[in-house]
Amino acid sequence: MSEQIVIVSAARTPLGSFQGDFAGLAAHDLGGVAIKEALARAMKGSKLTADRVDELIFGNCLMAGQGQAPARQAGFKGGLP
Repeated sequence: MSEQIVIVSAARTPLGSFQGDFAGLAAHDLGGVAIKEALARAMKGSKLTADRVDELIFGNCLMAGQGQAPARQAGFKGGLP
């Protein structure tokens, strides 16, 4: 492999109960907040820009009703191109 692969940042949302405090938020909206923070942490003091991110790993346990490609939607909301 000619390129070095690294994990530069991670962030998560708080845990909530089913139909609890986060029931009114779509997964991609909440995920967008975490992605925005992960990007901010990664870019702090570095030359990394959002367009250099090659892959996003996004977990969501209840995907029904979230629309198509919630990870992609969250990425857009979090500032990824």
